[in-house]
Amino acid sequence: MVEAKGMVYYIPLRYKEVRKQGKKRIITKPLLPSLIFVHASAEQVETLLHNIKIVANESRALLSYYFDHTIHLQDNPNRNPPLTIQDEVMNNFICLTSIKNPHIIPVTSNSIQFKLGDNVVVTEGEFKGVHGRVARIAGQQRVIVELFDECLVATAYVPREAMKKYE
Repeated sequence: MVEAKGMVYYIPLRYKEVRKQGKKRIITKPLLPSLIFVHASAEQVETLLHNIKIVANESRALLSYYFDHTIHLQDNPNRNPPLTIQDEVMNNFICLTSIKNPHIIPVTSNSIQFKLGDNVVVTEGEFKGVHGRVARIAGQQRVIVELFDECLVATAYVPREAMKKYE
């Protein structure tokens, strides 16, 4: 439906390594089930949401916003605005989640410790160009990309020599 309206969208997938009949295979699963990212103006999204005639059940629309629970609308302090993501952050997220690597894992901010705010860009390998923060997860040094509050994605191991700091 979104594509039919001419809108650009992204559905992130997670690549998982499994063994079937003794052979290693990589399968895809949704990284964030039930979420679709749409690059559009607020007016375009409103039109999409209100013009859909199909409903999942009688009380709920097929598509709806994901709301930003960290802030409130100025004119209505009891409501949250729809979540919007900056282009640079979304581009990093797409780059990271488009790589067919089973070692990229979703994490929450509670499960990582940033190293004193070290912002880095990966300079070598399949993650080259990804901007993020250094963290240790599962005993390995990884780069974390934050899509929005509490939604982060971690690369596979990145050696120190394949990163450089940036401000």
